[in-house]
Amino acid sequence: MQQRLKALAPGLTPREVLMKLAGLQMVYVHLPPTDGRTLILSRYTQPNQDQALLLKQLSLTLPDQPVPRITESVSATGSKPLRLW
Repeated sequence: MQQRLKALAPGLTPREVLMKLAGLQMVYVHLPPTDGRTLILSRYTQPNQDQALLLKQLSLTLPDQPVPRITESVSATGSKPLRLW
């Protein structure tokens, strides 16, 4: 990372980059429909202006948002994830 920073973002250290990007988080939203299943939306937070600029300077892109999942209870001890799409 240090070599890449020298060429693409001089003046930044790997620690500074990691600290800036640490604000990007994955959020899991659980929505309970009325049929006993659970809809799970996994979403990462959108980068702020500094993070977006840093990602652009380093030629990095965030992956697509994950597809929603739905779980259906299969027993009292667990659940089975199902894909919606």
